[in-house]
Amino acid sequence: MKKTGILLLCYFLLIGCNSVINSSVSDLESLQLKSSFVDLEENNLDLSKFNNGKVVISYWATWCAPCIKEMPSIKRAEEILDDYGYTFLLVSDETISKISNFKNEMNFDLKFLKSNKSFETLGVYAMPTSYIFNENGEIVETIVGVVEWDSDEIINKLKRL
Repeated sequence: MKKTGILLLCYFLLIGCNSVINSSVSDLESLQLKSSFVDLEENNLDLSKFNNGKVVISYWATWCAPCIKEMPSIKRAEEILDDYGYTFLLVSDETISKISNFKNEMNFDLKFLKSNKSFETLGVYAMPTSYIFNENGEIVETIVGVVEWDSDEIINKLKRL
């Protein structure tokens, strides 16, 4: 009896995993379906506009010191990787006015967005958390914590992805 139950459980897990593997929706499209993003002028951002490019989405907050610490290196990495088709998007679930004030006070020239869903809803529980998407919109790397984005190690890794 136990053996049959275990076999049935394994069967259902395999079927469930198979349906995820065969899904025609990319990770980036799935993220778009789960959340909506707006820029600091409250325009909706369609993530599909980044198809055929590589995208780094970094979840952060204005109160997150480690997030702020890595922002200058994100900007430098963005410039270094310009010819590699990378777009860096910094997403917060705070208000647009709070994000705008932060951007202006800190004088960061980065692409800041607001998520209309809370981080918990998106499965983001630590900041900074960054997802790297390839040209097919698939997540190829998840990084939790601070990264020196412009270090040789990370730049070389991103060039290979």
